[in-house]
Amino acid sequence: MLAPSATGRFAGLNLNYRWSEARKDLLAGLTVAAISLPQGMAYALLAGVDPRFGLYSAIVVTAIASIFGSSSHLINGPTSAISLVVFSALAFFDPDARIEAAEAMFLLGVMVGSIQIFIAVFRLGDLTRYISESVILGFMVGASLLLGIGQIANLLGVRERGTGHQDILHRLWLTLTQGDPFNIKAIGVSAATIALALLLRRLVRAFKLPQMDMLAVLVIVAGAVFLLGWTQPDESGKTAIAIAGSVPASLPSPHIPEIKFSWIAELSSSALAIAFLGLLEALAIAKSIASHTRQPLDYNRQCLAEGIANLIGGFFRCLPGSGSLSRSAINFQAGAATRMSGIITALAVAAAVLILAPLTRFIPRAALAGLLVITAARLIDAPRLRYAFRASNYDAWLVLITALTAIFIGVEYSILVGVGLSILLFVPRASKLKAAELVVSPERVVRERLPTDPPCTATILFDLEGELFFGAAPELDRYLDDLRRRAIAQGIRHIVLRLKRVRNPDAVGLERLEHFLRDADKLGITVLLAGVRPDLLAAIRSLHFKDWYPADYIFPEEGDDVDSATLKAVRRAYELLGEANVCEHCRQADTTENREVSLYYLV
Repeated sequence: MLAPSATGRFAGLNLNYRWSEARKDLLAGLTVAAISLPQGMAYALLAGVDPRFGLYSAIVVTAIASIFGSSSHLINGPTSAISLVVFSALAFFDPDARIEAAEAMFLLGVMVGSIQIFIAVFRLGDLTRYISESVILGFMVGASLLLGIGQIANLLGVRERGTGHQDILHRLWLTLTQGDPFNIKAIGVSAATIALALLLRRLVRAFKLPQMDMLAVLVIVAGAVFLLGWTQPDESGKTAIAIAGSVPASLPSPHIPEIKFSWIAELSSSALAIAFLGLLEALAIAKSIASHTRQPLDYNRQCLAEGIANLIGGFFRCLPGSGSLSRSAINFQAGAATRMSGIITALAVAAAVLILAPLTRFIPRAALAGLLVITAARLIDAPRLRYAFRASNYDAWLVLITALTAIFIGVEYSILVGVGLSILLFVPRASKLKAAELVVSPERVVRERLPTDPPCTATILFDLEGELFFGAAPELDRYLDDLRRRAIAQGIRHIVLRLKRVRNPDAVGLERLEHFLRDADKLGITVLLAGVRPDLLAAIRSLHFKDWYPADYIFPEEGDDVDSATLKAVRRAYELLGEANVCEHCRQADTTENREVSLYYLV
């Protein structure tokens, strides 16, 4: 059997695809398909379009993204966050203009896919690796809570109140206080589903059975409810509990969207928002699952897969999609082994649409809600959360704010807020330069100066550590100004500036260093640069420091051996001092006995 491997490229099919992997993918794919049917219809309705377009997305977008993607467990297709943005994007159409709104949605999918492909081609997807793990944790917590809260109405067997533009907690309050009476039968089905799912998962783990527990739960509960007659309509055409609904027996066919430049102008900002939101959603979910599986991810490849899926989906009348939190989690928890599970999911949905349309309507919404609540609970990684909260206040605040943003503002904004906040918190930390004064001890050891060390009036040995970029410029100015003032006040004419742990110099940082060196030269102060790293040395040469700064005052980094750059610079400073050195501290370190001891350092 040939199929794309979990780690191999689509260009080369994996000839080692084993039956054990195929069995896991088949079970996971069928399980996810059972969830994809009702979700596809629900998310299309949330976007304000025909339910079949959501099902088409669950077929086409899911399959294409699985073929070209990088993650073995990420399932793409319609999502609630993307559907909400699509609803807002199509708000400029009149409610009766359903055909035009649908055509605009197809065009929107093409625009979204094109933007995502552009991002992948220019390899901007790699930037997502700099999204803090704490942001991903917060996103997963917030999204999991939203997923669980969003199923409460189905658990209780009532219709959810409110609109998609209202906060989910507000909608929940309206549902509980102003909604229909609770449906006892639906509550019983939900409770039975949750209990059975927990029991079967224990049995699966205890006896190492195939992870088909979720699919088994859905089949058992749906069959039992059917036998009880609760999903069969009565004389008035109503059922005792809500069902998933009828599925149209038709497959997506090629279709060229209608193009109007006025639509492009209206949709452009939404297309950009959906493109970035979709990538962040998909990559966040893929990274979260990969943290458990240790699977390496190719971020740009996943971005390309998202773009290709949405682009092709636009030509097959699909709702724009992204990585699905609930379906990806179920795919992972059901034991999927490779990306083939996503393709099986798409094929199963297509088969269900064609063959099982009359039967899928008997799936109780309460049973689906129960499975989704369990999925939401399993998505919250308590050990990693405890680790993040104990690690630092920085990580704890990122997790909390990202999660709260998802709940109170919207999951579509939570990652953006988390990323923005992590940047705001990181830049001040990165701009902090560490500085320490060094001394040559009586034992001829170059180390950090202790409060008990006598002052040296001959030289200043100063160590800098950190990023030498524009954000650190104020800190750098402060340290260098203090050095200059101290040298003038104490009559010191030799400074050794250790730069071994200074990284990533930019134009601003280099300009500040140049001003310090030029000012010191005018004041008759000799500054020796020790441990200059290759990137800083290359910048110094490129800026032609040699035209005014002596080359023998620069001591490039040479490792931590006995004859290191720092020690060479210190010896050179003492050579320049010569007999003019009258410092009592230096004389103690330069006795006849100590001259026979090699100079070394502990910094």
